[in-house]
Amino acid sequence: MKKNFRILFSLLLTPFLLTSCMKLALTTMPDFVPNMTMALFEECDLKMAEQSLPSELKLLEGFLKNVPEDKQLLSALCMGFTGYAMVFVEEQDKQRASEFYIRARTYGLKALGIKDSEPDTVSNRLKTINSGDIEPLFWVTMAWNLWININLDKPAAMGQMKTAQECLTKVMALNPDYFYGSPCILMGSMLAARPPMLGGDPAKAKEYFTKAISLSHGRFFLAQYNYAKYYAVRVQDKSLFLSLIEEVGKTPADVIKETCLINSAMKKKMQSLKEEVDEFFF
Repeated sequence: MKKNFRILFSLLLTPFLLTSCMKLALTTMPDFVPNMTMALFEECDLKMAEQSLPSELKLLEGFLKNVPEDKQLLSALCMGFTGYAMVFVEEQDKQRASEFYIRARTYGLKALGIKDSEPDTVSNRLKTINSGDIEPLFWVTMAWNLWININLDKPAAMGQMKTAQECLTKVMALNPDYFYGSPCILMGSMLAARPPMLGGDPAKAKEYFTKAISLSHGRFFLAQYNYAKYYAVRVQDKSLFLSLIEEVGKTPADVIKETCLINSAMKKKMQSLKEEVDEFFF
């Protein structure tokens, strides 16, 4: 009887506890969201990160229900869904990754005060965006271009390429060094992955990749991974491909604490690339 009473009491009390916790989190939002985001990116254990990220993103979406216009939350959700799709989903399920990239883009655009993805709406807003908006602008640009990159066979992706490129051009104008040269990595990836008729240019891609690697002193492995996967394979430079894999293999993932999650994922992905070397080079 006492046990049943305790269970009933707990069930009745739970909503009040959750509400109190949510109110407390919302009042400390300026610190809570950046710290939570930092904790995600600092996690080196890929299995733990993959298991915990979905629930943490849903938690942030729950907070957003209470403050739907909160720029910090919207930016964090854009960043989180982009990172989750890129690191854990895209290679296994491109359709699911596409859906996450679109969700991330929606959050990012809203953080920038953009109500839809129509070209004129986005272009007009880009004219007034300054360096204070670099975080949501970069992550919405990343989500948008990654979505296009895995949907190049679809007319919808082709129709949005120009607008997504405008966003990337704006990011490059504001701060090409942002997050260890990530805009340069993205630019290099787009130029290397796409055919010339869609704006591809391997020579320019190489310049962006080498700049990004220089900016992080080779410690942010997303640059080496994309350099190997998109550029080295595209120009059939097997020696470069293997040297990039070797370089990452001998460098600890936590060489930059705040990129340990991405670095750990890239180390694993680069080993997978190495196993497929004979399929990439002829």
